[in-house]
Amino acid sequence: MPVREVWAPHAVSRVQVEVDGVAHELDRCADRDGWWSGEAPDGDYAFRLDDGPPLPDPRSARQPHGPDGPSRPVDHAAFHWSETGRQGRALPGAVLYELHVGTFTTRGTFDAAAERLDHLVELGVDFVELMPVCPFPGRHGWGYDGVSLWAVHEPYGGPEGLKRFVDAAHRRGLGVILDVVHNHLGPSGNHLPAYGPYFTDRHHTPWGSAVNLDAPGSDEVRAYLIGSALAWLRDYRIDGLRLDAVHALADDRAVHFLEELSHEVDTLAVTTNRPLFLIAESDLNTPRTTAPREAGGQGLAAQWSDDFHHALHCALTGESQGYYGDFARAPLAAVARTLTHGFFHDGTWSSFRGRSHGRPFPTGEGHRLLGYLQTHDQVGNRALGDRLSTTLPVGRLACGAALVLTSPFTPMLFMGEEWGAATPWQYFTDHTDPDLAEAVRRGRRREFAEHGWAAEAVPDPQEPATLLRSVLDWTELRRAPHTELLTWYRTLVRLRHERPELADPDLGAVRVEYEEAAGRLVVHRGPYRVAVNLGAAEAALPLGVAGREVVAAFGPAALDGTSVRLGPDAAAVVLTG
Repeated sequence: MPVREVWAPHAVSRVQVEVDGVAHELDRCADRDGWWSGEAPDGDYAFRLDDGPPLPDPRSARQPHGPDGPSRPVDHAAFHWSETGRQGRALPGAVLYELHVGTFTTRGTFDAAAERLDHLVELGVDFVELMPVCPFPGRHGWGYDGVSLWAVHEPYGGPEGLKRFVDAAHRRGLGVILDVVHNHLGPSGNHLPAYGPYFTDRHHTPWGSAVNLDAPGSDEVRAYLIGSALAWLRDYRIDGLRLDAVHALADDRAVHFLEELSHEVDTLAVTTNRPLFLIAESDLNTPRTTAPREAGGQGLAAQWSDDFHHALHCALTGESQGYYGDFARAPLAAVARTLTHGFFHDGTWSSFRGRSHGRPFPTGEGHRLLGYLQTHDQVGNRALGDRLSTTLPVGRLACGAALVLTSPFTPMLFMGEEWGAATPWQYFTDHTDPDLAEAVRRGRRREFAEHGWAAEAVPDPQEPATLLRSVLDWTELRRAPHTELLTWYRTLVRLRHERPELADPDLGAVRVEYEEAAGRLVVHRGPYRVAVNLGAAEAALPLGVAGREVVAAFGPAALDGTSVRLGPDAAAVVLTG
């Protein structure tokens, strides 16, 4: 019979595994502190601690009845992979595409998303970044309230569905990155505290007690999280992981959890002979995150760059609320600074934080920063979940795309951005606990009431219509101006792949000239100039040398000696010399 084992140091005298209603006793492991083990037949199973209620396996690979129900074994070796010889590709030089399975299509499943992968191939992106897919109560949500960190949300298609999606992506030459959450678990369906010290009051996060990375018992907690990460890369053949809010991973140990995790991922990459990598979401503005471990860093491949987003957002929209305040004073100067320095705050004063923030980023490693115009956070955390396409003309969207896709960073697009999707992407939940649902509803409205929003104007996260509004409308691709914007995105991605100067990650080689008041900016990328006119009138933007060819343009563009003449809200990529 199969062996079932579980780390349950909180169990005092007894642990049982219940299979199809029949209990089987487990024994304490003499050589593994806190572990219990024993044989039990195959079938759906749950653990009972000291005659308590049945609980799902913390390392469950499948939760067919939701995160509160019994677990089901998964034979990962039984899946037939059609791409057995794929070697994958590394992150540098790639273009990423962030995707939420539940709203990418009306069916909201892995199989339905796979049917749209040819669109991404035609767009030219290299990696699909899936938002979290771990189980959570209810059918739909953003995924950041997952509670079974080794399993796959059943309504999306479960483990088999995820494997089919990855396999379909790999057949088309697309890599897959998975967004994982290690800094907290959801507020409902989290049974880990019953088993052991998975959380600690030594540190506190916005979600409450911190995940235990450095208190007693933390060796096993770290092994639990690392094991989960490696399982995605090994059993599902995911190519890389995006780590949510690593600044909330409180860890005072000499070897930080991220350093240990990156070491284990690098070891697995050698074992499997595939490039595997980690990307951090971090607001710390520290190069330590991506610095090599042998140099005292944590060894991750890249990190998100909100500074570039904030600067670009301010330049395009004129918004100045909240954290945009630091960037809105001179937004084109902020864009120029991020393009040439990586971080805007690299030891400078942050009025939003009320203190100095960050430290300088290595100038030769721009590819270790992700650059983006929109993300799930920057859209969905707005009161109405409104995309830039809601308020900006298509030409201005095209200008933003030009700066992202010719930047020294690793570009990332948010699903639907490439055609200027008119659908919002709002905050939606499906909490099955009515008290929690009401608390989330009230909390969301209270948050935005502080910024002048009337409660009835803020969409109800629990209302089914909030989800439905957020689903992409694929018929838009056949209509103007969406078709024209999509063609522009495809052109920019193709140019980035074909002309290495437009993907050069050396921040020190980037030069930016701008006229703040007039809204004009020219980025020097080797022999190329990326010219953007955000002004209200036609203007001649200086190239520094004679222009040879307008390689691509959105809006009116014409060469005039050593300048390019652009209409308002127009952009051009010019070859000089």
